[in-house]
Amino acid sequence: MIELEKDVKYIKGVGPNRVQLLNKIGIFTLKDLITYYPRDYQDRSKPKELYECYDGEEATIEVIATSRLTDTRLRNKKTMQKLQVRDESGIATITWFNQSYLKNKFEIGKKYRFYGKIHNKFGRIEVNAPVFDEIEKKNNTGKIIPIYPLTYQLTQNTIRKIIENGLEDVKKQGGLEETLPQYLLDKYYLEDINKATNNIHFPKEFEDFKMARNRLVFEELLSTQLALLQLKNNNLTEQKGIEFDKNVYMSDVIQSLPFKLTKAQLRVLEEIDNNMESDKAMNRLLQGDVGSGKTVVAMTASYKAVKSRYQVAVLAPTAILATQHLVNFQKILNQFDIKCELLISGITKSKKIEILEKLENGEIDVLIGTHAMLEDNVKFKNLGLVVTDEQHRFGVKQRTKIAQKGQNPDVLVMSATPIPRTLALILYGDLDISIIDELPPNRKKIETFAVTKQLEERVNNFVIKQIEEGRQAYIVCPLVEDSEEEENDLKSVMTLYEKCKSETFSKYTVEYIHGKMKQKEKDEIMERFKKGEIQILISTTVIEVGVDVPNSSIMVIEDAQRFGLAQLHQLRGRVGRGEYQSYCILKYQGKGENTRQRMKVMCDTNDGFVISQKDLELRGSGDFFGTMQHGIPDFKIANLFTDIEMLKLAQEVAITIVNNDAKLEKEENKLLKELVKDKFMNRLEI
Repeated sequence: MIELEKDVKYIKGVGPNRVQLLNKIGIFTLKDLITYYPRDYQDRSKPKELYECYDGEEATIEVIATSRLTDTRLRNKKTMQKLQVRDESGIATITWFNQSYLKNKFEIGKKYRFYGKIHNKFGRIEVNAPVFDEIEKKNNTGKIIPIYPLTYQLTQNTIRKIIENGLEDVKKQGGLEETLPQYLLDKYYLEDINKATNNIHFPKEFEDFKMARNRLVFEELLSTQLALLQLKNNNLTEQKGIEFDKNVYMSDVIQSLPFKLTKAQLRVLEEIDNNMESDKAMNRLLQGDVGSGKTVVAMTASYKAVKSRYQVAVLAPTAILATQHLVNFQKILNQFDIKCELLISGITKSKKIEILEKLENGEIDVLIGTHAMLEDNVKFKNLGLVVTDEQHRFGVKQRTKIAQKGQNPDVLVMSATPIPRTLALILYGDLDISIIDELPPNRKKIETFAVTKQLEERVNNFVIKQIEEGRQAYIVCPLVEDSEEEENDLKSVMTLYEKCKSETFSKYTVEYIHGKMKQKEKDEIMERFKKGEIQILISTTVIEVGVDVPNSSIMVIEDAQRFGLAQLHQLRGRVGRGEYQSYCILKYQGKGENTRQRMKVMCDTNDGFVISQKDLELRGSGDFFGTMQHGIPDFKIANLFTDIEMLKLAQEVAITIVNNDAKLEKEENKLLKELVKDKFMNRLEI
């Protein structure tokens, strides 16, 4: 049997130094190596004639050397090498710098192939620092070359050679074992696993690459869909759900609210009400932008559960958010004689014992808390509804663990990470979906500006003006402390804090918060910020999921180009929670078109669904899964934006398979069961 878990250090060409570099980019085994797919390809296979080459393009040319290589000394001990070449359509100059070893590499009258960037000014053609081959060889040119995502000190040539050696190793061991059943390969015209794996790395033609990618993307998406559908089926078939009382009306709460609910909120509540009154257990994802009013929906559902004689568990990712929920729940539910309590790790031992006793006796109706609620000694008398806030902070396992504290309770998971509807319906295969797609009418648009370093002083003055008017500010940066590995000009929390405290904002109260601090410290700082004792808070993305501070009106994000759009949108949502006009200032570096486009999207819209669609478009799927649902591995090759049609097909195929063979027990689906188990076993407990 093939050894895919073999340590990568035993692959030819790796060795002790390179193994560390490979580990840095997530390559530890032979399997990791051969599934480390290229991010792009360069077509160096088809040569162009010189007269066809235009300025700025990268091209392959086949030419004859018409001179010897000249080696000229420049200032600062640098050297420049030049070679004159021609083909039937024209002449060109090839230029290198500091490559004196090339001196005897070229013979007059001999033919060579070069690949590099073309400079064509007024008919004078120059190629700078190209790679080359003698005409009969195909080491660097004459073929399609894969381009891999890399780390410092690891070159493209090195990783290519190591992957080539890895594929050779696989071949010597007898090749990869097929992971898809033959009936699927035949029906959807898919390549076998060995051909696809070889061609994704080293395709001879682009058609080979397309066929290989098609096969690998289908497999990746199909296995994900099968896993999610099995999870959904497990939830549905284990036992019947709770039928909540049809005579308990959500309208009692809705009419008591000091504000009107939006049409979207009312639509979502109707969906939840229908779920709760049916005998099927609810497993519903509630998506809504920051500030769209998800919490009031959760409160209304909690009312129905409690008045139907059941208890409710509300799971939040931080103590301060749990505390905030308690205040909001009590504000609305106290009038209905519903008892809400808080369980977080910071409470005293005696208080905790008291809460656990009351919970087991049924004296607490709604328990709101953090991971502390997942402990075995937390026992409910009659748990009927579980609400998980900020779904992407909790894995599927944690969601399941809290639900197991009741007899198949209804589950409502809330997320402020908007993803496009079609995608959500497919990705959250184990959940039904409700979307709040409108904001309350009183929410003011957060004015957003993208600026470069040159405007730093103006930004600082604007922050000071806001503070003088009594407001508070967040300043967010990507790192906790300066690191040699990172770009030198990226601001860390500690460096920025020192500068702001002693120089930029020395007249004001400045504090910092980051993820490496203890939870208790973070909660204390956020509490002080909420009370107005801190005027400027320097932070990492730890505040992305956070507490409402209605008085904070300005968010400055340093090195904004380092963040994904969805994350920038989440951060921006920390301000604009009160009556004051709020602002978000994105300070960015770099002149790339992609960076400019991303900054423009943030300035043009406050709609999280539009932003997430654009994020997907510009960034690809990348860590998209990671930000949405811990427990599901990131995609290695599928792109959730460009592969949407394949995603739909994979879902259709998965539904057909699961309808006929729910647990993948038939002989024909044996390979699929192994595939799902291999990818998801430890994550989803399937």
